[in-house]
Amino acid sequence: QVQLVESGGGLVQPGGSLRLSCAASSRILIYIMGWYRQAPGKQRELVATITGDGSIDAVDSVKGRFTISRDNAEDTVYLQMNMLNSEDTAVYYCNARHPVSQHDYWGQGTQVTVSS
Repeated sequence: QVQLVESGGGLVQPGGSLRLSCAASSRILIYIMGWYRQAPGKQRELVATITGDGSIDAVDSVKGRFTISRDNAEDTVYLQMNMLNSEDTAVYYCNARHPVSQHDYWGQGTQVTVSS
């Protein structure tokens, strides 16, 4: 069982930055960690993932703006978000996926609102 707690969301102006954190209740070294987001009226979508050895994948819409990272010693995952725009407004969820069972664990989500 992995419990995930996100933090760092909030209101930011267009062009601004935020850093999301996701703290896990247990060791995450073997897990594929990811950030997903869900905008109002839309389905949840993948933002970025990072494996235990640091391999990263991200959707095209955030490449060059968002950076996912992890600290395995602290069992924490981060999402640095720069050059935010209104289309980034969503609830952001942290995810841990077991690489063998494919079982998913989810955090409760943190709201990110980009508005002037």
